[in-house]
Amino acid sequence: MQILAGFLLTLPFQQRFGTLDRLERGEYAGAVVCAVSATILLIAPVSSHRLLFRRHEKDVLVALASRLAKAGLAALAATIVLAVLLVFSLLVGQVAGLVAAGVAVLSFIGLWVMLPLSASRSAQRQRSSAPSPGA
Repeated sequence: MQILAGFLLTLPFQQRFGTLDRLERGEYAGAVVCAVSATILLIAPVSSHRLLFRRHEKDVLVALASRLAKAGLAALAATIVLAVLLVFSLLVGQVAGLVAAGVAVLSFIGLWVMLPLSASRSAQRQRSSAPSPGA
């Protein structure tokens, strides 16, 4: 995430950046905001751990880290979707950018949300249908 954010922050210093239209600049700005947000959110559990660990606030720390990680992953997904939109828009055209971004969104939903939930339901079904110990 930090590499992607750093890369995005260098783009305005490239010659071709000046040729971006208003929409492309908006896509870029959105990607930068999401990248910086994702970096902050994904690293925040480290500072939380440093502050809360010695206070024996494990439950607070785990709950906080989980929320921060989920928000960070959402921001990371948004960063990648916006970067895909921008790159495909520049290379092939706005319609291709929208299609590629849509495919990225569906991929994130499928692999980051639906697959884990499906695996969890499957595991729960297996546990509930397994014979109990001693039976």
